[in-house]
Amino acid sequence: MFDQLPPEIREHIDALLPTFVEHGLSMLSAILILIAGFWFAGKARTWTISGIARVPGIDEMLQNFFGTMVRYLVLIFTLLAVLAKFGVQTASLIALLGAAGLAVGLALQGTLSNVAAGVMLLIFRPFRAGHYVEVGGIGGTVKLLSLFTTELTTPDNVQIFVPNSQIWGQALKNYSFHATRRVDFSFGISYGDDIAKAMEAIRAEFEADPRCLKEPELFMGVGNLGDSSVDITVRVWSATADYWPLKFELTRRVKERFDREGITIPFPARTVYAGKD
Repeated sequence: MFDQLPPEIREHIDALLPTFVEHGLSMLSAILILIAGFWFAGKARTWTISGIARVPGIDEMLQNFFGTMVRYLVLIFTLLAVLAKFGVQTASLIALLGAAGLAVGLALQGTLSNVAAGVMLLIFRPFRAGHYVEVGGIGGTVKLLSLFTTELTTPDNVQIFVPNSQIWGQALKNYSFHATRRVDFSFGISYGDDIAKAMEAIRAEFEADPRCLKEPELFMGVGNLGDSSVDITVRVWSATADYWPLKFELTRRVKERFDREGITIPFPARTVYAGKD
């Protein structure tokens, strides 16, 4: 069929055939490099995370961060290798990308500030994966720190992504940093009740719970004289993990102890006097 073509067309095909073969091979090589590069980038990330995981003291958050960095580096080298297959001068391209990167950096200052904040968070490490933190009115358990955002999960299992710059630029509360926390209570009793008796009942319930630490010592005192109640303030220390279970359990047990001993928890009351015309 090729022999039946006019001589002029056959001459053009013969002249272009080496070019098609050369570029076809370059295209095929570029596709293979791209596929291999993406595959190796994923593997490099996995290998990096596995290697760092063997180092004592490196938490999951750091492992994922460095794994992601390695993946991006492999992808960059892959793209440069693909461009080189098409004769693109990578040295000039790198210089061009540097200039373009400066322009893009000026346009994306907010995004780059998230990257810088992420690096600072990794260096100073104000929190780790699994810590419960609160920043900018948002609270949750830290799941992952990436280049741009920090992933939090709220107690009711809602996923929140917070830009790193917002975390680094604001006051941050880390409720899980210390091994122990102070648990504060306030119990109201009627003005007619015996304060010493109420305090003794409260102390008995607190001292019976092994989650209440002996040191620092339990504090108890009259914290406020309210409109309808005498408020007794109690401060006790516990392990951080026991904070909420202890608060809920002892609040219930003190209420039940008051009921057994006839100590009244007053309701807000108001006396209205009706005068005669």
